[in-house]
Amino acid sequence: MRVVQFISRIFVGLVFIFSGFVKAVDPMGSTFKFTDYFLAFGMDSLKEIAFPLAILLSTLEFTLGMALIFNSRKNITAWLALLFMLFFTPLTFILAITNPVTDCGCFGDALILSNWETFWKNIVILACTLLLFFKRNKKDNQHPVWEQNLLIGFALCVSVWISIYSYRHLPVIDFRPYHIGANINEGMLIPDGAPADEYRSLFKYEKDGLVKEFDETNYPWQDTTWKYVDSEQIKIKEGYTPPIHDFSISNDSNGDITNMVLQNKGYSFLLISKDISEIDDESVSKINELSLYALNNNIQFIGLTSSGSDEINEFTTSHELPFEFYNTDEIQLKTIIRSNPGLVLLKEGTILDKWHFRDFPKANQLQGDLSAYSITKHQTLNINLFIISITSTLLLLIILFHLVRIRFAGTKNRLRL
Repeated sequence: MRVVQFISRIFVGLVFIFSGFVKAVDPMGSTFKFTDYFLAFGMDSLKEIAFPLAILLSTLEFTLGMALIFNSRKNITAWLALLFMLFFTPLTFILAITNPVTDCGCFGDALILSNWETFWKNIVILACTLLLFFKRNKKDNQHPVWEQNLLIGFALCVSVWISIYSYRHLPVIDFRPYHIGANINEGMLIPDGAPADEYRSLFKYEKDGLVKEFDETNYPWQDTTWKYVDSEQIKIKEGYTPPIHDFSISNDSNGDITNMVLQNKGYSFLLISKDISEIDDESVSKINELSLYALNNNIQFIGLTSSGSDEINEFTTSHELPFEFYNTDEIQLKTIIRSNPGLVLLKEGTILDKWHFRDFPKANQLQGDLSAYSITKHQTLNINLFIISITSTLLLLIILFHLVRIRFAGTKNRLRL
């Protein structure tokens, strides 16, 4: 039983850590998912708390996972884990039945699960959590409470820091199909031999005031006493969906220019804004500087938004912007970049770089080869993140070493007795 209990604790802990981490690196993604749920259930007034809930959920999951892994504060941790699963397991069952949103978002964009897959996953976790709960009073952690609290506090701070950094800049790890290095053209391709959607045809016929439904095998096409009323196609099996779909760039004056942009052999700047009314004056100033730089260097610069044409005209006129806006699906815009506005650098459909509005580059930083600039920037960023990761790991190892040393000393003293 001790082995089963140990495996259950490690399993549940790892799931919580993974779930919390992938949410922490993309707090806006979790915010959008909460908003989708609130809208689906008619709770529009709760949209304002979607972002705080996203931070709270990722922090709770990550911290609980760390506490489970290191067996810290067993009683409180077991209670919290059980209450967490008792809330989310019935909720995911309701979501599986009603299917208001196609995927649960429990693992962010890192791992997409259907609502039924999520429910069965929660059943397994709940079973493991119940075992941990009923064994919670067994004292097998001899470390002082302050040391256990220190570890929990460390995990909490790490999770909150990741969330805040990813919110104020961009996700430290991008699991979406529009990540840096991805080619949008390739992301929209459907491989040869990929399964297609399967449909079933239903036909409605009327006879003597009675309307009846038929399918392809039994509809009365030879019986003239039945009068055709209507028909519909019902999808019975989902086919292959490419990672990138519903992506297009168009406006009323120039039509669809998607292929022109994605096949442009030069550089293209895409200013992404799901709602241009949210762009502040400071960002507008940066946008003007960047667009003028692009214009003077024969670099394509366009805006992508889901805002209406009247709003676009008013915005571009009032700010005297030297570029055009085009319409793109709002979901795609929110997927491309977690910033409003955000900036994307493309070349032949490949995403070379992305910037949060807080990190927009200055024109004088973009002199020379833009590809080289992007590579250098990301090398510097990766080095900084590596240093932070190493520092965090060393701190965690120091804590672990201290805990193991105390446990070893306690075991040694008991042997002497």
